[in-house]
Amino acid sequence: RRVHGDQYSNTTMEDPLDNKSFKKEELKSSAPKSAPQRNDILQTNLSSALLGSGLGAFLPGSAFLNQTDVNLMKPLIDQTSSIALQSGNKAQLPEPKLENIVSTVNLDCKLDLRKIALHAKNAEYNPKRFAAVIMRIRDPKTTALIFSSGKMVCTGAKTETDSETAARKYAKTIKKLGFEVRFKEFTIQNIVGSSSVNFAINLEQLQIVHQRFCTYDPEIFPGLIYRMEQPHIVLLVFCSGKVVLTGAKKREQLTQAFQKIYPTLQICRNKDNRMVPVSYTHLRAHETSLHLVCRLLLEKKK
Repeated sequence: RRVHGDQYSNTTMEDPLDNKSFKKEELKSSAPKSAPQRNDILQTNLSSALLGSGLGAFLPGSAFLNQTDVNLMKPLIDQTSSIALQSGNKAQLPEPKLENIVSTVNLDCKLDLRKIALHAKNAEYNPKRFAAVIMRIRDPKTTALIFSSGKMVCTGAKTETDSETAARKYAKTIKKLGFEVRFKEFTIQNIVGSSSVNFAINLEQLQIVHQRFCTYDPEIFPGLIYRMEQPHIVLLVFCSGKVVLTGAKKREQLTQAFQKIYPTLQICRNKDNRMVPVSYTHLRAHETSLHLVCRLLLEKKK
C-alpha cells in the first residue's frame, strides 16, 4: 500500500514492474505533488514516448534500461507527452526523397566481357581492377555492372520504373552484340532516400537513449548510425537534422521508418538549435564562419 500523507483510497490495481498489487493514491488536486509522485509521472511520460516510437524494449524495468538510464533521460521527459501527441499526425511529415535505387537482373547466358567492351558504347573493362564491364547510359542516367555469368547490377536510378527501364536498355544493347539474352529475375535490392527534420539533433543524447540501436564515433564518421529492427532499415542521422535512409526494398518502408524515428529525434532535439562539435577533428563537419576563423588561425600557427 502506497500512502502519501494521510490520504489514500482502496482502489486496487496491478503494478506492471513487480506484479504486486498496491493501493492507488488519490491526492487532492490542490495539494502539491510529492517527489515519488513526480517520478511516477516522469516514468509514465517516458513510457508513452517510447511506445509511440515503437521502442517498448526500453521501458523502465526492461532488460535494456536500468534506473541509471532513466535518471539520465529525466531532463528530456518533460516534453515527451506533447511530442507523442504531435507525432500522431504523420501526414505533416515530409516524404523521404529517393536518391538511388539498386536493382539486379539475370540475363540467363554467358557473356564475353571483352567483346562487349570493344563493341558497345560507353563501356569500360579493366579485369585487373574489377571483373565486370562498367556501362553507362544518359536516359535514365544510370550505371550497370555486367558480369560474365550473365548477372547485371543497375544503380543510379531515381524511381523503380527508371531502374527497370535502364536494365532493359542494357539488356537490349548486349543482345544486339549477338548474345542470347533473356530478361529474368528483375529485383529491387536497395532503395536509398534522404530527408530532413529541420532542427538540430543532439547525437550524444540520442546514443544514450537508444544504445542498443546506435553506433556513434565522431572521430571516424560525423553521423550516427541507427539500425532499426522493424522495418529493417539503417539510418544515418546528422546533427544538422539531415537523415539518410538505406536498406529498403520498397519506398513505403522508407516512409514508415522516417515516421517511426521522428518522435525520437524530437526528444533529442537541441533546444538552442545549434550544432556543437565534440572535438577538433569533428569541427570540420560542423564548421561555421566563427569556427572557420578559429581553424585558420590555429593552422597558421602550425
